[in-house]
Amino acid sequence: MRTASIIRKTHETDIAVEVNLDGTGAYDVSTGIGFLDHMIEQFSRHSLIDIKCHIKGDLHVDQHHTTEDSAIAIGQAITQALGDKAGIGRYGDVNSPMDEALSRVSLDISGRPYLVWKAAFTQDKLGEFDTEMVEHWFHSIAQAVGITLHIELLYGSNNHHICEGIFKGFARAMRSAVELDPRKGGAIPSTKGILGQASL
Repeated sequence: MRTASIIRKTHETDIAVEVNLDGTGAYDVSTGIGFLDHMIEQFSRHSLIDIKCHIKGDLHVDQHHTTEDSAIAIGQAITQALGDKAGIGRYGDVNSPMDEALSRVSLDISGRPYLVWKAAFTQDKLGEFDTEMVEHWFHSIAQAVGITLHIELLYGSNNHHICEGIFKGFARAMRSAVELDPRKGGAIPSTKGILGQASL
């Protein structure tokens, strides 16, 4: 089983994360931000990556550190569980519908972190969650895992649907990318013979 756990403590957050890349989408998430919990749960359920994520953050300041560090810690755990990435699919490409909203998520677990973000929200908050932090969450997890990540909202009007559709699309793309492909015979999916390691 490809599993990992991360303990990350700073002056801003205290985080414990566990992941199982070969799971069933089971989750146990508590960040102190209800909508962020909901999105990480969606990521777990639709990627089939089991995620346990408990955070105590400085929410009396704002949501930035908790949101950012949740992505960093989950990303670090995924990176650890992937190891040398031998046999993985590496790529994922998903069109993700959520009612009237349609988004596209394409990614490559290349070791070269890069985020292209072409989406926007028309309200400042979803529940108590600051919508400006959605892009930053994806930037942080792309950096932590080493993902080349392209996210584009094709169309949509409901902010909740837009955000949830993007998280579900990311989940399904990650499922394709981290799953082991038996045809690869355990080979690293690169002609270089190695996939770069992200650092953060």
